[in-house]
Amino acid sequence: MKKWLTFKESVLIMSMLFGMFFGAGNLILPVYMGQLAGKNVVYAVIGFLITGVSLPLLAVAALGKSRSQSLYDLSSRVSKNYGKFFTTALYLTIGPCFAIPRCATTSYAVGVAPMLDADNNLYLFVFSFLFFVAAAYFSLRSDKILTYIGKILNPIFLCFLAIILFKAFTNPMASFSTIEASESYINNSLFNGFYEGYNTMDALAGLAFGIVVVNVVRSHGLVDGDAVAANTIVAGITSCLLMGVIYVALAFAGANSPTTIGICANGGEALSKIATYYFGDVGTIFLACIVTFACLKTAVGLIISCSEAFYELQNHKIDKKVLAIVFLAISFTIANLGLNQIINFSIPVLMFLYPLAIVLILLALSSNAFKKTPFVYRTTIYAALPFALLELIKSLPFDIKIVKVVNNLVNALPLGNIGLEWLLPSFVVFVISLIYAKTFYKKK
Repeated sequence: MKKWLTFKESVLIMSMLFGMFFGAGNLILPVYMGQLAGKNVVYAVIGFLITGVSLPLLAVAALGKSRSQSLYDLSSRVSKNYGKFFTTALYLTIGPCFAIPRCATTSYAVGVAPMLDADNNLYLFVFSFLFFVAAAYFSLRSDKILTYIGKILNPIFLCFLAIILFKAFTNPMASFSTIEASESYINNSLFNGFYEGYNTMDALAGLAFGIVVVNVVRSHGLVDGDAVAANTIVAGITSCLLMGVIYVALAFAGANSPTTIGICANGGEALSKIATYYFGDVGTIFLACIVTFACLKTAVGLIISCSEAFYELQNHKIDKKVLAIVFLAISFTIANLGLNQIINFSIPVLMFLYPLAIVLILLALSSNAFKKTPFVYRTTIYAALPFALLELIKSLPFDIKIVKVVNNLVNALPLGNIGLEWLLPSFVVFVISLIYAKTFYKKK
């Protein structure tokens, strides 16, 4: 019985997983963080790697180690109703409601609009239409996802990105050690980097993409559960290590740039100016290619993952290709609302889902300690739930009284000022539940 993938198979699956993870947000967030951090960029990068690399890796490992058939299968250990709720909410968030539309609008705003020297709704409409036509071509052939993302889209993206990063590394604009950090990064570089990694959404994506990797691993002839889990985790480790290397390079490229191009409004503008500095107008074209391919491959992975998830949730009643077309249509519609609107309304939902996702990941990884007892899953998740709701309300883009009241309340809680007020209650409840579960099984 086959236990391990060949080297070539492992590299292709790693490339596929990296390609699905690494979108435009992963490009622009570390660059802008580097600009703001200046000489404190090392601490910021450490924080960024904790949440931008470790959490996605743990998410993939959780699905592999738990031998779950899907995110619904894993989250249903809390309860079937919670499983349906959490799976639906997560896939809609990283799918047609926010992440997929953001792929189109970000690639337009960062890669295309600067070349047109305009931000016109008609241009956005045309570009997003073409973007989703391309996404449809790849995603409606999900059986060839390894070929399209692992062999075609991801290598093209990496080639374009490597050209710019190599130039920035061999000919830095300045030394980051001489550049003062902005006010927010003087004393809180580590935590600010932590938050920026949080904003990549990759921990949520890891729960969605993990099962795609599991299925691809199985398609290569591995049937033993331990073998599938081991190969899935290896793919997760190698892809996340590659992400980490690129994050470091991007952050230092940003940290070296302020004295030459100034502090930009966002990472997209910074990356555009860096590319133009090194390559002139050709650099703008390079950046457009990098961002478009980065977004396209992530969108394809998300569409396929969402289609698979809802195909299972509704008991195979609707064909996966029909679901993919529906998600593409919704994503196209929302994309034309514009990037700012998408970001404003996605943040509260992300702040609600992240605590629940992180707790679920940690429970799955430690499940052997309590023999996967549903009681432990249920109590720990429900302990985090009210705090996740507080984070949602706190992050609403409305200047109303309840938002201000909740914000003051959260900041008064332990770790609330860094958005982790859910951590201590969840941990305490987990320990109590674990003791109860061990006592119960011992008596049995």
